[in-house]
Amino acid sequence: MGAKGLFITFEGGEGTGKSTQIALLADHLRQQGHAVLTTREPGGTKSAEAIRKLLVTGETGSLSSTAEALLNYAARDDHLRRIIRPALARGEIVLCDRFMDSTRAYQAYAGDCPAALVDTLEREVVDGTRPHLTLIFDLPVETGLQRAATRGDGKGEDRFERFGRDFHDRLRQAWQRIAREDPQRCKLVDATGSIGEVAGRVRALVQPLLKGRRP
Repeated sequence: MGAKGLFITFEGGEGTGKSTQIALLADHLRQQGHAVLTTREPGGTKSAEAIRKLLVTGETGSLSSTAEALLNYAARDDHLRRIIRPALARGEIVLCDRFMDSTRAYQAYAGDCPAALVDTLEREVVDGTRPHLTLIFDLPVETGLQRAATRGDGKGEDRFERFGRDFHDRLRQAWQRIAREDPQRCKLVDATGSIGEVAGRVRALVQPLLKGRRP
């Protein structure tokens, strides 16, 4: 990982407001003079965006959890090499909408992909490019799914939203488990309340990482 860069990932279930909060934090940091790159997973490069379509559109049963994990890591490898690592080497702050923890949560803990496979993929692909901070947005499942249903982005990227309530209950438990397993890096963010209230919680968690950084 670049010595000067700062890598922050945004995680959580469906409809928790990650994308909105990334945009707000990016604007806030840029106003302070920081160089900021925002990106997303799966995606961020031409090849990774093509893989994204396979994962987030179509029928719920079109892929197994193991196939999903492998596709995510194929996209992640390209994303890391072409986008994330170069930005970190330039000393930029990288804000990423989903990263390695999403694969562990969706495909291993809430799905049935072997956790050992995810461990291996994470070790071999991510290697030392682990986030400095991971914000996990926590919201009651029903609230999140209601929010997601009203987004209306017109892209049909609702495959995981249609997985059923049991899956999303397991998913919320998976996120809480990930936060417990790595409390130094992963911070649960209460995603209830207004957008401004959540943004304040995000800034409070990010601020300690900015000490000593020159814009």
